[in-house]
Amino acid sequence: MRDAGKLESGEQERGGIAELAADMQAHGTARDAPVRSVMGLLGDRWSTLILLVLRTGERRHADLRRTLCDLSEEGDISQRVLTLKLRTLERDGFAERTVSEDIPPRVTYALTPLGEELGDRARGMIDWVNQHQQVIRSARLRFDAREAD
Repeated sequence: MRDAGKLESGEQERGGIAELAADMQAHGTARDAPVRSVMGLLGDRWSTLILLVLRTGERRHADLRRTLCDLSEEGDISQRVLTLKLRTLERDGFAERTVSEDIPPRVTYALTPLGEELGDRARGMIDWVNQHQQVIRSARLRFDAREAD
């Protein structure tokens, strides 16, 4: 006779996987599904930092680039990469580009309400990681020590 605890655990696990699969099916599993592309966006080298900087207010392209370069340990962001990242944020509805009628035109970028909400959530995840950084560092040390043996 099977152990009732193991049976219940296995049923819960299968139920959890079935629930996850149903959620994935409902929200898209294609490469361009918003859930995949936005999570990828948050995990890329620059997009989250751009969101966080734009949370502080609208910025002109050159000012945004300077600020990103000052804040980042990654090195300087190229003009091309910044433009591509901004276009992606704009395409997904997180940022908006405004061109003034001045001569020369003044181009600024700002977060949309959706972008503000995403930026707030990203900030929350960063805060969570910062609160748990010592636990994460300890886990890394234990893992690395185990791998070295």
